[in-house]
Amino acid sequence: MFKNTSLTRGFFFVASIGIITLIMWNTFSFFKRLKENERTKMEIWAIAQEDFNKSEQLELSFSQTSLEVIQSNTTTPMISFSPKEETYISRNISENKIDTPEKRNRLIAQFTEEYQPIEVTYEGEIIQTIYFGNSPIINKIKYYPAFLILIMLLFFTAIYFFFRTAKAAEQNKLWAGMAKETAHQIGTPLSSLVGWTEILRSENVNPEYIVEMEKDIDRLQTITERFSKVGSVPTMKKTDVVAETKSSFDYMKSRSSKLINFSLDLPNSPLFVSLNPQLYGWTIENLVKNGIDAMKGKGDIHISITTNLKSVFIQISDTGKGIPKKNFKTIFKPGFTTKKRGWGLGLSLASRIIEEYHKGKIRVQKSSASKGTVMEIELQQLPD
Repeated sequence: MFKNTSLTRGFFFVASIGIITLIMWNTFSFFKRLKENERTKMEIWAIAQEDFNKSEQLELSFSQTSLEVIQSNTTTPMISFSPKEETYISRNISENKIDTPEKRNRLIAQFTEEYQPIEVTYEGEIIQTIYFGNSPIINKIKYYPAFLILIMLLFFTAIYFFFRTAKAAEQNKLWAGMAKETAHQIGTPLSSLVGWTEILRSENVNPEYIVEMEKDIDRLQTITERFSKVGSVPTMKKTDVVAETKSSFDYMKSRSSKLINFSLDLPNSPLFVSLNPQLYGWTIENLVKNGIDAMKGKGDIHISITTNLKSVFIQISDTGKGIPKKNFKTIFKPGFTTKKRGWGLGLSLASRIIEEYHKGKIRVQKSSASKGTVMEIELQQLPD
């Protein structure tokens, strides 16, 4: 499947390059032919002008054909210079382009770059020098390849984003289906566990055991709720993010190895944000677990919360191996993982929860190989 997709992309890429090359080559050939025709037309015009000049000086009548040729050129911009009278005559040029000698000389220099000037002679003497440039239609055709390439680039960009969006939508449906199926599968043994705790309670088992079991059952119920919410629009409510962060922190601390040193730095007063507590708690736990994995089960985890009165910043730092700077954004893409086991969905789901559902931001605040990583969540603060 992937091989066929790569071959298809390669075919479209080669075909696109071929089409663009063919269009540019044809346009260039057409443009060159037009320029040659333009010069030929001007040479005929110059011959007619020469015929006119001869007839004036010899006081002869010149042919009607020459007059028609001279009058028919209404598109090619030109400047005619007569050395003897030192006069300039222009045709098909707006007056504001040659109203000063400086403008006229710049235009003559431009015409000279476009075409070799034509000299009209009489008895071996130059009586006129004709400077001429591209007609309006040639100037339009000159920019046609660039315009066409731009349209094609926009077209291919639209196709690319269409396929990318369709692929993302397909992946989202797949994740949502997997999450809901997982929630469904957990539900059956979870119900059984609840029943078994009631049986154990009636058998006079040590109550402390039952309390611990009930804590894990509550946790499994929370996880089931989280999975069931993937793919659905979660309910948001005004919540104290300080209390929710501490709750997740306490749970992770109680369920982690004693080799992990947990520390917490929280404000003394509540900070309110629009939050879904289950999904937010899931995000904090994912970030803490990633930090523990990066430290290989031994090191320091520190969580802090600060505010600038507009936003709340939650930082989770570890003393792990760090993240290369080139991967700061890549780690949030689906499927990216540096672990031998895992699907690379944890940070991708965390990014979706924070950015799509909570309209916040999640990023690698800083990371280095010797000091570890600091992950940061930014949420909009609500008034008390």
